[in-house]
Amino acid sequence: MWQPIKHLSVLALLCLGLTNPSWATHEYDLVLTGGRVIDPASGLDAVRNVAIRGGKIVAISEQDMHGKRQIDVAGLIVSPGFIDMHAHGQTLLANRVQAFDGVTTALELESGAFPIDEYYRIRAEEGRPINYGASVNWLTARIAAVLELEPSSRADWFTEALNRDGWQDTIATPEQLDKIEQLVAEGLDQGGLGVGFLTGYAPGSGHKEYYRINQLAAERGVPTFTHARFLSMAEPQSSFEAIQEIIAVAAGTGVHAHIVHLNSISLKDIELIRPMILRSQQQGVKLSTEAYPYGAGATSIGAAMFRGKGWRERIGGINANNFAVDGKRLSEEEFAQLQAEAPQTDIIIHFLDASKPDEQALIDQAILMPEGVIASDGGDWLLDNKPVAGDTWPLPDKAWSHPRSAGTYARFVSNYVSERDVLSLSEAIAKVSYYPAKILQEAIPQMRHKGRLQVGADADIVVFSLPEFNDAATFAKPAQLSQGLKHSIVNGQFVIEDGRLDTSALPGQAVRN
Repeated sequence: MWQPIKHLSVLALLCLGLTNPSWATHEYDLVLTGGRVIDPASGLDAVRNVAIRGGKIVAISEQDMHGKRQIDVAGLIVSPGFIDMHAHGQTLLANRVQAFDGVTTALELESGAFPIDEYYRIRAEEGRPINYGASVNWLTARIAAVLELEPSSRADWFTEALNRDGWQDTIATPEQLDKIEQLVAEGLDQGGLGVGFLTGYAPGSGHKEYYRINQLAAERGVPTFTHARFLSMAEPQSSFEAIQEIIAVAAGTGVHAHIVHLNSISLKDIELIRPMILRSQQQGVKLSTEAYPYGAGATSIGAAMFRGKGWRERIGGINANNFAVDGKRLSEEEFAQLQAEAPQTDIIIHFLDASKPDEQALIDQAILMPEGVIASDGGDWLLDNKPVAGDTWPLPDKAWSHPRSAGTYARFVSNYVSERDVLSLSEAIAKVSYYPAKILQEAIPQMRHKGRLQVGADADIVVFSLPEFNDAATFAKPAQLSQGLKHSIVNGQFVIEDGRLDTSALPGQAVRN
């Protein structure tokens, strides 16, 4: 008896319009057929067909489905688009390069931006191939308040501020602190995705100031993203103490505190710092972490961490040869000259050697934090030490940036899954899609629809060949796109199809609080 009733129920639903079987309609804009669909949020890892309509995933099924377009992806991985929580590269060019690395959402959360309205307006006017968003830049608010400047979200505004003194090592007056809090609050009112703290660039700023702005974030229900105050293995003022500060403030305020680039800020003390974070998480402190799969970082040569008595020994006994500009290691004379005459110069700093097993193991400890995310810390592209125009394409062969700006995600997947078999593919995909969304979704409702391959989720999807998905960017030749990505779909629209970028495709949308 149950079989006729079942058939009758389906017929009744069809008459009411409550179901739309794929075999009976052509309602879909696009169907991806026969791929290995991986959704870490639900645990799905199976061959399925995925249907998209109106920028959303509307069906995932073993059944045949038909759409206006059908793409055979048999033998390929179909994954949620990757979410980069630490993307300094916010130009069209940087976004396009990252698209080949699997990124469909690039968020500037460590530095953030300010004013927030200006940041979003510029990108909306220009258009973006992938989704974008930013936290509120505490440091810009601090510089503006302490130096009495009009703040701007332009990159050159901050570059010029690096050449000025007075904000890196001063305690804010009560009036200045009120102003800083006012500016940060304005940024949150305008949709900032939390508060970004570059405390490592203003290590002498007040602990009370850091606590107070974290209190504000906690009251507003948004996370904070902190570049820890110190980069050092020597006490006092060590990286260990700087991470302690983040943990203490998170515990004291209840804010969700995200620790950026754990791999680099910990130096070789990750073996002490990692268990401290894990125990704090187990005790209910809201903490999350990120790391990138390289043993070298990048910043400006004039940063405060590279100044002051004994700074070389504090970082581990490095010398000028640990620094490189445009792929060339520096001499002591070149290092001193750049610090004095061009402190804004972008440099690479090699702090760990991944070719040494013991140092690769240190990187692994940061990468493999439970539910820790992979974030690039990538930047914009330079040519002859000048920014490459955002609408430039293709990427010039001699353009320079840290290779993480092009290859973080392919490097992570190829190294940790394909080459060393350290992680399952599903767990690796979780670290680049679902976990970032999970960290942000409580404060940012849009993120509940990202980082997932589920019905109702945003159609931010990447399709790649696992054996071919590799990074090509190196320190000597960083301007090389990742290989093996076949399709990138953002909000239901192809940005990359059959490995080719559509330069007219600008489907990226703003992510705002």
